[in-house]
Amino acid sequence: MEPREILTKYYQYANAGDWDRWCDLFADDQVMDEQLAGHIEGLEVLRSMMKGMGTMYRVFRNEPVHFIVDGGGEKAAAVSHLTAVSASGEAIEAEVMNFFRIVDGKIAYMANFHDTAPFQVLSQD
Repeated sequence: MEPREILTKYYQYANAGDWDRWCDLFADDQVMDEQLAGHIEGLEVLRSMMKGMGTMYRVFRNEPVHFIVDGGGEKAAAVSHLTAVSASGEAIEAEVMNFFRIVDGKIAYMANFHDTAPFQVLSQD
């Protein structure tokens, strides 16, 4: 898969709540620096973590606004807008920036950056 297609599917699967297919986009030895969940290594750890997404959020939409892919296709970034509703019904709105390193058609590394204040309602659930 080409990097732009991987990014498109990343958001498509997330917005559909299809976390199994979303995880399939990542390499077995993936590394993720997620602003809320912390440092995550390995695909199986990521799969286990993502099983809780359906109970954490009533609504989860992360709509891409811009994709940027370097000329070699290994590095990419996405700017998106996240709209969610927590399990307790609290609204969450945040602007997000994700950085990706793509190797052999899989996400090898991802980091996300956003304001954490809107997500403080999750600790109240």
